[in-house]
Amino acid sequence: MRSEPQAASYRPDPAIEDIAPWLADPVKPADFPQATLRFRNDRHAATVGLDKLSDEEWTSHFARFDPLPGNLPQPLALRYHGHQFRVYNPDIGDGRGFLFAQLRDSADRLLDLGTKGSGTTPYSRTADGRLTLKGAVREILATEFLEALGVNTSKTFSVIETGEELERGDEPSPTRSAVMVRLSHSHIRIGSFQRLLVLEEPGHMAALVDYCLARYPGPPPPDDAPGRDEPAVKLLHQVVERMADLAASYMVSGFVHGVLNTDNMNVTGESFDYGPWRWLPRWEPGFTAAYFDHSGLYAFGRQPEALHWNCGQLAIALRALAEAEPLIAAMNRFGPLYAQAIARRWCWRLGVESRGLEADSALVAACERELRDGAWQPDAFFHAHRGGRGELAALANYTPVEGALDHPYWHEGAPESMLIDEVEALWSAIADGDDWQPLEDKVACLRRAGKAHGELLPPPGHVKYAYTSSPPN
Repeated sequence: MRSEPQAASYRPDPAIEDIAPWLADPVKPADFPQATLRFRNDRHAATVGLDKLSDEEWTSHFARFDPLPGNLPQPLALRYHGHQFRVYNPDIGDGRGFLFAQLRDSADRLLDLGTKGSGTTPYSRTADGRLTLKGAVREILATEFLEALGVNTSKTFSVIETGEELERGDEPSPTRSAVMVRLSHSHIRIGSFQRLLVLEEPGHMAALVDYCLARYPGPPPPDDAPGRDEPAVKLLHQVVERMADLAASYMVSGFVHGVLNTDNMNVTGESFDYGPWRWLPRWEPGFTAAYFDHSGLYAFGRQPEALHWNCGQLAIALRALAEAEPLIAAMNRFGPLYAQAIARRWCWRLGVESRGLEADSALVAACERELRDGAWQPDAFFHAHRGGRGELAALANYTPVEGALDHPYWHEGAPESMLIDEVEALWSAIADGDDWQPLEDKVACLRRAGKAHGELLPPPGHVKYAYTSSPPN
């Protein structure tokens, strides 16, 4: 079974203050006309010692953004650039969010509390800095199901309805507004390094590399890696490894993020910022989530290439600090690391013991053929074949992991899924009747599905931190 997040005391650690003068701008949150608490994630609040807050205290901190004790005295809007659909944009940054606080969890890892929809910043351009309530609800659903499926994802920490009417071109307007808080390991993006390259600030880039290595530890480069002791090279190796695993996790989950721009790529390899996401209705590599992704750049089957390309943009930025050869060597690890991650995660989701990379890769290929030929919805496929069940011959020689089928979930008629019709139905209950019970029930069901899958452990010798955001026992 999956270990539950472990409780901890509140331990503030605003580490970013050391680099904030050249990485961020102090900002003021919006003054919202109302604050109605709609979702508080006490499951993960307990990991950072905030689960005992009263609803009034919660609203004070996460709607009015009164500072947490000993934490950042004022929110920080982070500065970054980025490639958006492969077009470089220097005019971005935190436009409707900010870093609110940093704190340690039960495993002594540094975590961020960041916002979405908290008002305008110097980087808002012509936007209003707000978030629709529907967008916040969709973020709850995405993060809860991704966590259940073993994806290293941010957590939706809080959603508070703010009483404004917003105009949006892609949904019925006016629509309700909200402010959301996410819990994540970091908000340092690939685009953070790209900005420093363009501004020709190698000293600050070196300081940002050191910040990331000290605060977000990961496995060292291979013993034979050239330049393995150079900080910039170490960081790229870590990011490549994390991104390869993230790409694999999307594929095994049947998930399409939709907007894999470099400003949406966290150096900890943690998925975040969910806009036009979708889960596959059937196994289709060309399936896209964003209606504006006309070329299919971020289609389901192209996600590994997209994350590899983004790693390449980090490597280009780090050329300000390191020679090309060791950075290229780090980049060349992406493919093999991705293959290993796919095999490991596929066996985990099937609930079978690994038989080595070659056999496991053949299993994955056989399953993908069956998924395509049988027009399977991925969640239904993994449910039907869990523990070596089902008619797929390639599973015949695989041994179920101990307890793979013990949870009642695996003996029920249908697994949890998150297709667009259900998402719209959950939102309609809120929009039409202000009925939040179906959403609350769905969250409970998704967390139960996570328990049924059990815990996904990293490969031997690797830091668990880089692979899953569920704290260790």
